[in-house]
Amino acid sequence: MLIAVVGATGTGKSGLSLDIAARLADAGRAAEIVNADASQLYRGMDIGTAKLPVTDRRGIRHHLLDMLDVTDEASVADYQRAARTAIDEIRQRGAVPILVGGSGLYVSSVIYDFQFPGTDPVVRARLEAELLEAGPGTLARRLAELDPQAAAAIGPHNGRRIVRALEVIEMTGEPFGSGLPDESAYWTPTTVLGLQVPRAELVERLDERVRMMWSGGLLAEVEALMGQGLERGVTASRAIGYSQAIAQLHGTIGQAEAIEQTQALTRRYARRQVGWFRRYPGTTWFAGGAAEGVAAEGEQVSAAAIDRVLAAADLATIDE
Repeated sequence: MLIAVVGATGTGKSGLSLDIAARLADAGRAAEIVNADASQLYRGMDIGTAKLPVTDRRGIRHHLLDMLDVTDEASVADYQRAARTAIDEIRQRGAVPILVGGSGLYVSSVIYDFQFPGTDPVVRARLEAELLEAGPGTLARRLAELDPQAAAAIGPHNGRRIVRALEVIEMTGEPFGSGLPDESAYWTPTTVLGLQVPRAELVERLDERVRMMWSGGLLAEVEALMGQGLERGVTASRAIGYSQAIAQLHGTIGQAEAIEQTQALTRRYARRQVGWFRRYPGTTWFAGGAAEGVAAEGEQVSAAAIDRVLAAADLATIDE
């Protein structure tokens, strides 16, 4: 059995995962947490990713944090292998694995039965050259014609994922969307818990989080990472907040604009996360810290609510 905690950024997933681990400990079962946030894979990217400090992890073992240098390129296929290996090893120790994160494709790649298509270096090189020459717009329009579903999911600005989608389409002759994780079959028995917050409250929470990133030392963190090659990183340098901080440090935008851009991109990303995770069938939804008097779907998180979900998950099958 695998427990997955999902939801948009800022909804309280880390806290819920720790509470679940505590309830399992009360029942005599150890638990370990597996990260499913793509940006938290990177060493040194702490403030801008809201990575939980070691001192706040309540002594619970965490996996797949700080495993990449900022110059490394993140790969969903590589992540899938690493996460599934970690989950298998956790179960071999007799503990319960808890997968936690908001990177939708990363979560889906682990919990659903899915095999990634291979790659064709010649096709990939040609498409990447076209991306450099023409920018993502031309490739995005081509993808929209070939596979509107994939184009909508990826968006018009993520050149790396657009290239990958076009590569798979050219290799297989099938829409890239047909190669996305099938949400009808789990890789292993899984209980999915979701957190959601009313839109207005979430926007306020996210905007404040971004302001706290800057006041909490994001610029100093990014400046140090630039010395480690952050700007050469294909994925790390494009992370929300980090790209804007780099621009501010170069003097191309001011701090107010950097914060505003990061807030807008964070809000947009949260909307995509909500849409992605709402597709997951059988998810038990909790109200992630909704303010008093504010309507939110799902039961408020409590020890009793967590216990009911764990009982329904059938702990007897947790080692399967």
